[in-house]
Amino acid sequence: MDKLLLVDGSNLLFQMFFGMPARIFNRNGKLVHGTVGFVGALLKIIRMTNPTHVAVFFDGEHENGRVALNADYKTNRIDYSKVPEEECPFTQLPDIYAALDCLKIKRAETAVCETDDWIAGYALTYGQDTQIIISSFDSDYFQLITDNVSVLRYHGVKSTVCTPDYVFNRYGVSPSRYADFKSLVGDTADNIRGADKVGPKTAALLLDKFETLDNVIANAERIERLSLRNSIIENSERLRTNYKLIKLTDGAELPYRLDELVYNSENLTSTEVLKQIGILP
Repeated sequence: MDKLLLVDGSNLLFQMFFGMPARIFNRNGKLVHGTVGFVGALLKIIRMTNPTHVAVFFDGEHENGRVALNADYKTNRIDYSKVPEEECPFTQLPDIYAALDCLKIKRAETAVCETDDWIAGYALTYGQDTQIIISSFDSDYFQLITDNVSVLRYHGVKSTVCTPDYVFNRYGVSPSRYADFKSLVGDTADNIRGADKVGPKTAALLLDKFETLDNVIANAERIERLSLRNSIIENSERLRTNYKLIKLTDGAELPYRLDELVYNSENLTSTEVLKQIGILP
């Protein structure tokens, strides 16, 4: 069976830019620690997963269609156009793109959707016949997990491969109900507010009883705890909007066919790649 590695490039860039133990400058005084970390981590992820196909995707700077559903969506994020250059991860993107080209790994930057829409499209389109590994710390991808689709949370030797059992043991719901679960509890990372009085345990119990968010809302009068019942009724419209924001589908046009993502490793080391793109002498 083919094995497709889908890397959330923006997520990995942020992880490396802010997580590297020290800032690294090249001989010209240019900050390169994000690039050094990204290339090293990517090659370790590839060795860890041994894929036959690879793609790396990045979020572009464009209007986000989900804001039309909720004006507060992701408004808690830092506007990196207003920070000093040395504090902006995106200044290192050109070198990262050069490294991916050196490795002959397909890359793309979104123009009308988000990275997770593309990754969801690949998982839902090819996940029946292809083993898919999504490398990201974004928990939205948990809803895509199946026996063929897993999420890798890369952290060196402490990396975690998230499977259906992982999601159930951690949240008390199956991956197929994760979007319903997150709609109820909210998502502080994306500035999505859930229902008052609904924490993770309560959300899991509600979905165990009613199965879906729609059923929870439709059967709110059957909820015994008055404060919880009222919260679901009062917040029903917001919960439906949350689901539209969180639920991932296969609606986005994909930038590459699967056969265009074949990975032919040349066994380059990170040092060799960084030398070829001029980061190291």
